[in-house]
Amino acid sequence: MFDVHVHAAPDVIGRIGNDDDICREYAKAGFSGFVLKAHHESTVGRAASLARSSGLDVVGGIALNRPAGGVNPAAVVSALESGGRAVWFPTADSHTQETAALPRLSDLDPRLDRTVLSVPPVLEPNARQASDISLVLDLIAEYDAVLCTGHVSTAECVWLLEQAQKRGIKRFLLTHPSYTVPGMSVSEIAELAERGAFVEITAFQMWHQPGMTAGYLARIAKAAGDKLVLASDAGQPNSPYPPQALQELVSALRKEGLDEGRLAAAASAVPRTLILN
Repeated sequence: MFDVHVHAAPDVIGRIGNDDDICREYAKAGFSGFVLKAHHESTVGRAASLARSSGLDVVGGIALNRPAGGVNPAAVVSALESGGRAVWFPTADSHTQETAALPRLSDLDPRLDRTVLSVPPVLEPNARQASDISLVLDLIAEYDAVLCTGHVSTAECVWLLEQAQKRGIKRFLLTHPSYTVPGMSVSEIAELAERGAFVEITAFQMWHQPGMTAGYLARIAKAAGDKLVLASDAGQPNSPYPPQALQELVSALRKEGLDEGRLAAAASAVPRTLILN
């Protein structure tokens, strides 16, 4: 199995284990690797260190939040030139995150303002912003990296997919589109999957998303078709260890009647190919 979405300490919020703790759990569970994610810093160096020490395929990336300078081409070049594979558009600093009252770095220190980030069509960028957004997209294409939509809105995800396809970006992942942010409907997800977007479902949603059920996630999985990617998005102290979390998600969807072979592929070959091959 290969997990495209996991969190570990050090982080600004509590995590169930440090990088090396999490990596050992994946090795014990027989995973081939994982993608280390953080909302407030590049994980490329941390991932490279884990890969060397463990022999697993561990890769990192960068989330384009305020600590990275927002949608910042310099941060993207640094991450991708150093071996990063994933670029997440704004997550913790997205306007949708603020509207939904989900955790932000600003919550930890009242001296920080609550500026939010967005892309078109929500944002009407000035010339500098438009240039930065365009260059970030071009860089993702040039490095053949993965464009992950982060926590931006449905309209922004649609715009990003259109822009990605115009620029020849081949790897496009909707970050947990059925989660609170962006909160896409089944039909919206099906349409974007039909247009070429990969669709992430996370174990985090089963335990921490209000009102979410395994049955509804199964509907999302069916809508995603062969573009389905299963991930843990675990690392929280009140979630299972990430490998167990992903295994439990696969088991829950199997109990909803989904094909076992397709679920296995969605947690192994599909995400591994999307990230690495």
